[in-house]
Amino acid sequence: MTPLAWLVAFLLPACGASGAGGLPAPTLLDMAGLQRPTSPNNALAAPAGSDGPAPDIVTPVYPLSPAHLYEDVLAVAGRQPRTFPAAAFPGARQAHFVVRSAVLNFPDLVTIEVDAAGPQASTLVLYSRSVYGYSDFGVNRQRLDAWLAALQATINHTDQR
Repeated sequence: MTPLAWLVAFLLPACGASGAGGLPAPTLLDMAGLQRPTSPNNALAAPAGSDGPAPDIVTPVYPLSPAHLYEDVLAVAGRQPRTFPAAAFPGARQAHFVVRSAVLNFPDLVTIEVDAAGPQASTLVLYSRSVYGYSDFGVNRQRLDAWLAALQATINHTDQR
């Protein structure tokens, strides 16, 4: 952690923690009943026509079983820099991560959820949001774009085997 992050932690305590620490333990999130804040410091990726708020990014129906897609998304999240698992609810195929900024150690939260869309098809919802601040300068949206691109690369690589 940088010295600047330690200073910021006097005002924003979660910035002084490491990994997923310093924040309340996540609980299962009702993605269909999601209430997004009006501030521009969050981003949502979800299938078209899904219950809940309109997404910023429309995700496709993936030609994978829900279990397989869930494993792939967890693997993608695990390869992201400064990303730490906070909670997992495998029965609901939902997981939560804390992503920390490089310089000030600001925590952002990312929730993933995989739902069945048929026997060998599934959908994905990703919700990324800042813990602190009003604006995020598009970081949460960029994160979702990067995770979705990495997921597609993982799926393409797996399909080629």
